[in-house]
Formats: sequence, structure tokens, C-alpha cells
Amino acid sequence: MKGGVADTDSNLAAIGLFDSGVGGLTVLREVMRLLPGRDTLYLADNAHCPYGARTPAQVQALSEEISRYLLGRGAGVVVLACNTASAAALYHLRERFPATPFVGMVPAVKPAAAETRSGVVGVLATPTTLGGALFSDVVEHHAGGVRVLTQECPGLVERVEAGDLAGPATRTLLQRYVGPLLEAGADTLVLGCTHYPFLKETIEGMAGPNVRVLDPSAAVARQVQRVAGAGAAMREGRHILISTGDPAPLQRAARQFLGLDVEVEVVTWHHGRLG
Repeated sequence: MKGGVADTDSNLAAIGLFDSGVGGLTVLREVMRLLPGRDTLYLADNAHCPYGARTPAQVQALSEEISRYLLGRGAGVVVLACNTASAAALYHLRERFPATPFVGMVPAVKPAAAETRSGVVGVLATPTTLGGALFSDVVEHHAGGVRVLTQECPGLVERVEAGDLAGPATRTLLQRYVGPLLEAGADTLVLGCTHYPFLKETIEGMAGPNVRVLDPSAAVARQVQRVAGAGAAMREGRHILISTGDPAPLQRAARQFLGLDVEVEVVTWHHGRLG
């Protein structure tokens, strides 16, 4: 596929997506499958990756500036393809840009609670996601009668960014994080960070055939379709990839997982602004 400049026609406005790194490509992949005629703008904020190590206030400020940048590039919808950014900034962005539709990530606790047989659900996520209002709201409203166990996973995002999805270092971290959830009786695991679906196959191999591992990316793409519309059916969407740091991880991951071979643009931060 070839990159290009996003179409600014209101009926074909680009779908903007952002994450701290390559994790949001799991969402972009589903958006491309569901909406092949839509242009997309994907920004990886590699300069500040991982977001899970930052304060909610820092993530909120970064998310606001990235959203402003994507809107300036022609995005008509902005997808927070990052659970940490969604937890820290989704409500703020909707207030700050009231004319713009924003779609965020919510850990798939609702379907997990409906599917569990043991009554125990495990959630793998970052501290900001687990401590945010989005997560507490979904647990309160959709996990009645189910025991929800949470597990912070420092280091996993960095392994995915490095392209190590099944090596010894990654497997050691996964054993440390997934093992206690399984020992506590969890038969359903929720991937509460967009980086983690890249590790789904490895996690499934560790957990065994009786444990369901849930990735919310497809559900988020369906919400994007509801908000953005299908776009033109007779054209192939154009896809722009942008990095605020080293473009190599994004270039490699997009080629490997999306079959998307485009030159990654690089933009830099100057005193809290992009450009």
C-alpha cells in the first residue's frame, strides 16, 4: 500500500489513531479490515513511550496535543488506541474538543464476565488504566458476581516495542504476570493494553486451551465504524504512519503485522507542541 496526504473531504475525513508506540497497530489492523476505504493517520509517540510509566496528568497533556495535531492533519475522528491514554484523557478530550468524536479503549471486562465459567477474570494492564474511572465504571456496571483480579505488567510494552514477542525475557515476564492469575482460578484473561494482543499467542500457549484470552480491538473498530461511517467503498484507503521518535519500531511492526510498507514520517516535540 502507498501512503499519501489524508483526504479532508468531510465524507472521507481520515481516522486518526494514536498510542505511545506500536501497540495501537492492533486497533489500526481491525479498522483497516472493517473500513478498507478510509484513510488513516497513525501516530506513535515513541518519544514518551511507555505511557504506563507516566502520571495521568502527563498522559492527558500529551494526548491533547497529539489530538490537536491529528485534527490539523485532517482527522475527523480520533481513536485513543491506547488504554492508558483512554483512562487518563478520554473524558478530558471530549470536553476540550466537543465537535470531534473520540473513541477510546475500555478493557473487555463486560464480555469476560459473561463468558467466565469459574467466576474469576484476570486483567493485564497498566497502573493508569487500572486506576482510571473507565475501568472502575465497567467493573461496577458489568462484573457483578464475578471476581476481577488485576495485574500490572511493567516491562511488557518495552518487549513488544523491541519486537520480542516470545523470547526468554518476554516469557519470563509473562510467567510472572499471568501465572498468579491462573493460580487464583482465572479462566478468562483480558488484555488491557493495546500492546498485549501482539503477545496473545504466547499467552494462550502458557495458559492452555481452557483459558480464554480477550482482545478488544475488533469491538473498538466496530465502534469506530459506527462513529465515522463506512466511507467510500470503491477506493483503497491511504495510510500515514507518524513517529515522534525512532521510526524503526513502527516501520518494522507495520510491515510485519499489517503488511503496510510505507515511509514513517517523523515529527518532534518542541516545548510541549508537535511540529
